[in-house]
Amino acid sequence: MSRVLQLAWKTFRPRKPVPGRHVLDPSETVMRVNVADLDILWHVNNGTYLQMADVARWNYIADLGGMERLNEQRWYPVVAASTVKYRRSLQLGERFRITTSVLGWDERVVYLEQVFRRGDELCATAWVAGRFLSRDGERIAPQDVVALLGDAAPAASPPLPAEVAAWARALDVAPR
Repeated sequence: MSRVLQLAWKTFRPRKPVPGRHVLDPSETVMRVNVADLDILWHVNNGTYLQMADVARWNYIADLGGMERLNEQRWYPVVAASTVKYRRSLQLGERFRITTSVLGWDERVVYLEQVFRRGDELCATAWVAGRFLSRDGERIAPQDVVALLGDAAPAASPPLPAEVAAWARALDVAPR
């Protein structure tokens, strides 16, 4: 199944919420590399990693029971910036997992890390700065989204790792 179709499926038929899941708890998505994921060199295309990360972020939201909550508010996530560091290639048929974790947030965006692993082997790491918009195009404050998604959400963001904060400043997604 193409990753775009998989994303559509996850959007309209999300997996069941995980009881007791907290906003700062990691979410795991297991996938297998299929033919449509490959480039001409027979490994996963770099752009496909971003589509896979999209699916894993939807699963993270579903784990929190957030799909219905976001739809009720008419809010949706968008990517403001992303960076992927590739370490090992993923090949046809290999099973791998993506661990999605919220690192923190500020007044503009939520920062996530998504780690791709085949067994214990690190394949790629993505940093994503995401924001939420309402259906009328208005930006939603990240702390409002965190409060909506987490029954016991922290009042304040944990401190961002220094390298993520520097990345956000360099890409101009951090608060000005």
